[in-house]
Amino acid sequence: MERELALEIVRVTEAAALASAQWMGRGKKNEADDAATTAMRKMFDSVNMDGIVVIGEGELDEAPMLYIGERLGTKMGPKVDIAVDPLEGTNIVAKGHNNAMAVIAVADKGTLLHAPDMYMQKIAVGKNAAGKINLDDPIEKTIEIVAEANNKRIQDLTVIIQERDRHDDLIERVRLKGARVKLFGDGDVGASIATALPHTGVDLFVGTGGAPEGVISAAAIKALGGDMQARLVPQTLEEEERCIAMGLKDPRQLLMLTDLVSGDDAIFAATGVSSGELLDGVRFLGGDLVETHSIVMRSKTKTVRYITAHHHLEHKPHLVMV
Repeated sequence: MERELALEIVRVTEAAALASAQWMGRGKKNEADDAATTAMRKMFDSVNMDGIVVIGEGELDEAPMLYIGERLGTKMGPKVDIAVDPLEGTNIVAKGHNNAMAVIAVADKGTLLHAPDMYMQKIAVGKNAAGKINLDDPIEKTIEIVAEANNKRIQDLTVIIQERDRHDDLIERVRLKGARVKLFGDGDVGASIATALPHTGVDLFVGTGGAPEGVISAAAIKALGGDMQARLVPQTLEEEERCIAMGLKDPRQLLMLTDLVSGDDAIFAATGVSSGELLDGVRFLGGDLVETHSIVMRSKTKTVRYITAHHHLEHKPHLVMV
């Protein structure tokens, strides 16, 4: 992939964040998601690449834009797989909460796992613990391993877990072991990536969430030198058959980071919609001036860029003002 593509992808996440942020706190999650998707789709049209959506808003009959199998870009440039979540945290935006982002992962064609929209069990850590974790280990053992790798006492270790009933036992076991638990509501992409960024103070991500979000997270974690393992959790025969149809002979196989992102070149970009673990949110500075905060990283070079941009909305006619 070309170096310029990384910065082009940031323009796409910025557009989605700017569009959806206008719906912050208005109680309308579908409108926020539609705004992000529409803006992202229009901006993709200007990017020099020949991309195929492998993780998107659904199948062709479910989503008018950014559907699985759709071709994006000018059709000139590198052939790539694309995983998108135009608005990770639709409920977050509707309620005015933290941690909403627009996110994209791009990788060489054929290198992103084609993950169906179902549950996925996940574990993620930063570079110090890379290669030392196992999804099948008891959480107590994992905590010991990660604490030693990060040169921390167990009582100083922070484990981030999504606040869901299905995680009640896991949360209790982490606390009984003596580690700290940091709970979050929606948006597990930012939570898992936080383990690979030292300034967040998060050491370990565990839990069961969306499979598409897992693949998107994996692109960032690979760029940051961290580690991730996962396993799909099909709950019906239909979901099992869907996994097999998308290329997984064993729907419940242990997926390593190299299974999630098999190539050595992947780009991850995100722009904050509301402030969270990873990024500050969109800020309306008065008049037509708006500030965005983004991150973009590339696994091939291990380069991580934080980008603060000022936008004049009067020069962005493609954004629908609320």
